Amino acid sequence: MEPFLSRCRAELQVNEGRFHVVLGNEACDLDSMVSALAYAYFLSKTVHGGALALPLLNVRQLDFVLRSDNVFLLRKAGMSPDQLLFRDQIDLQALQSAGRLQLTLVDHNVLPSSDNNLEEAVVEVIDHHQLERKPSASCPVTVEMVGSCTTLVTERILQMAPEILDQQLAQLLYATILVDCINMAPAAGKATPKDIHYAAVLEERFPKLPPHDVLFSDLQGAKFDVSGLNTEQMLRKDMKTVSGSLNVAVSVIYITLEEFLQKADLEVELSQFCMRFSFDLVLLMSIRFNAKNEPCRHLAVFSHSATCRAEMSQYLEQVRNPALNLCPISSPHPQITAYLQGNTHASRKKLLPIVRDFLQDCDGHLGEEEEESQVPPTPMNSLVEGCPLDAGPPRISAQALEEKFNKMADARK
Repeated sequence: MEPFLSRCRAELQVNEGRFHVVLGNEACDLDSMVSALAYAYFLSKTVHGGALALPLLNVRQLDFVLRSDNVFLLRKAGMSPDQLLFRDQIDLQALQSAGRLQLTLVDHNVLPSSDNNLEEAVVEVIDHHQLERKPSASCPVTVEMVGSCTTLVTERILQMAPEILDQQLAQLLYATILVDCINMAPAAGKATPKDIHYAAVLEERFPKLPPHDVLFSDLQGAKFDVSGLNTEQMLRKDMKTVSGSLNVAVSVIYITLEEFLQKADLEVELSQFCMRFSFDLVLLMSIRFNAKNEPCRHLAVFSHSATCRAEMSQYLEQVRNPALNLCPISSPHPQITAYLQGNTHASRKKLLPIVRDFLQDCDGHLGEEEEESQVPPTPMNSLVEGCPLDAGPPRISAQALEEKFNKMADARK
C-alpha cells in the first residue's frame, strides 16, 4: 500500500492526465477512509491505460487529527497519515473544469450541495446508506444495506482480484468491518450475514490478524479518546449535516451525554458553534457499552429557537419509521432537550433520513405560507443564508424564524 500511496502523491505533482478519485463522505470515519484507500488500490491493480486512481480523504489535513481511531488504525497497520491525500490538497473543481476528473463515491451516494458541480464526473457509487441518487446509465450504483461499506469493497476485491490482498490491507478491511458492526454483537443489530461472512473470510485467509475482541477494544478506546479536544472539535469529530429550510448538524460525541451536559458553558459554546457554521439545529448522539458489550444510546436537541427545538423534538418523539422510542431525561440546560433512546439499533445512518423528512415537512409548510401571503417564493435555504433577490425581503432574523415555526404549530392544531 505504501508504494501505491507514494506514487499517487508523486503523480499528482507531475501528471497532466486524468485522475480517477475515490472519495468517501465528509465525516471521514474509518469506513470512508478504508473504503477509499482499498477501492483506489483495487482500481490501480485492475484498471489499466485509463485515469490514475487516487484515494482522497474528504476532510482537511488539519482536521484529520480529530479522527483518532483512523490515526490509530493506520499506525497499527504500519502506515503514516503523512502518506495520505486530503481534500484541501487536490482542487477537484479545477480537474473537473479541465475534463480530467472521474469520481467514485464510497460510503455515500449523493454529493453535498457544495460539490454539485462535480456530479458529471461521478462514474460509480458503492455505499450502504439509503439510496438517494437518481438512476443513470452512465453511473453503476452498488447500494446494499450492510453494516459497513467496507464489506462491499472487500466483496469486490475477493471476487475480482483476491491476489492483491495482503496482511496490511486485510487488517484495514477487517478492523473497519468490526467497528462498523460493533464487533458483530447481535444486540447492536448492525451486522448482516454478508458482514459476518466477509469478516470470517478475512480471518480464514489471514490467521495472523489480531483477535477481534482485542482489535475492537483498542479501536473503540482510540475512537472515544477525546482528551484535549474542545467542544467545537468534539462536535466536528464525527459530524454530518442536512440542509433545507434549516441547516442541521448531526454530531456523534464520544463521551456519555450525561458527561457532555455537565459542561458549564455548554450553551454558550453550542451557540458559538452554530453562529460560526450557520447551523439552526444541532442533534447530539452518544453511545456507550455495558460489560456485555450491549449499546446504550442517548440523543439531544439544541437550538436557539424554542419553537424550532420543540418542533424537531416532537417530530423525533412521534416518528415511526423507525420509532426511536425516546424517553425524556433531565437536562441542566434550557436550550437542550435530552433523551434516552430506547431503540439502540437506530444509529445516525437511520436518523439522517428522519431529519431529511422533517426538513421536507418544514419546506412544505413554509411554501404554503408564502403562497397564501402572495410573496414570491424564496429559495429553500433562505432561512439559512437570506434571500438573494435584490428587491426581496431582508435577511431572515431569529425572531422571524420563531414566528414562522409558531405559525406552523398553529396550522397543525
